[in-house]
Amino acid sequence: MAIRTVVWGENIHETTNEIVRGIYPEGMHTTIANALNTDPSISATTATLQEPEHGLSEARLTETDVLTWWGHKDHGAVSDVVVERVAKRVWEGMGLLVLHSGHFSKIFKRLMGTPCALKWREAGERERLWTINQRHPIAAGIGEHFELENEEMYGEQFSVPEPLETVFISWFQGGEVFRSGLTWRRGAGNIFYFRPGHETYPTYHDVNVQKVLINGVKWAYNPEGPLTSITDAPNVPVEKALEPIVERGPRLHQAGEAGYR
Repeated sequence: MAIRTVVWGENIHETTNEIVRGIYPEGMHTTIANALNTDPSISATTATLQEPEHGLSEARLTETDVLTWWGHKDHGAVSDVVVERVAKRVWEGMGLLVLHSGHFSKIFKRLMGTPCALKWREAGERERLWTINQRHPIAAGIGEHFELENEEMYGEQFSVPEPLETVFISWFQGGEVFRSGLTWRRGAGNIFYFRPGHETYPTYHDVNVQKVLINGVKWAYNPEGPLTSITDAPNVPVEKALEPIVERGPRLHQAGEAGYR
């Protein structure tokens, strides 16, 4: 069965900015989904900020294997209820790809637990992405490096937790460098952050970028199914202890009562 992927897009600048609209007339989310759908092992659909529940209802997320996330102008408009819903699915095993300015999204900061801040400059400079982990599945089919002629600069330090793996590092014309392809695991879920993707440049039309996204979806996919018990916090009664024990001290909770959250 194909990897069921939802491509989430904020979809604001595509509808309000003529430059962005000219590059992505159907929205960046559609361009990304179309690229993913060139691989027969992926079945990608889209969701946007403007849809009810941002297109991410419980029912839809239950049927989602991998979610990609691009946001920029209005991270604050994303419902906290939806953020917690997505976080729960990641802990259960749903893969997550966070793209470009999604580093400041609520869901990324929620899962990283850090500011996720960085330096930046919008000057259309050349970006050279170096593949520093060439045997990683996300780098499959990507050479030693590739270039994007125009991109927004992101520079270190990038205030995220130490990653599980670093796949790509970027160099920019102005001299800055940035860890631009990083992985983490949260619960049973795989997370990949990929830096390129400023909306005023045709980054998501680039064949190398599209290949990385396809590889990223395949890597993030967890075929084991959801680990739904990971967010449970059961109160285990004395009589169900693995070894016989006698209750010896006072307690705050009655048998079967839920704990504080």
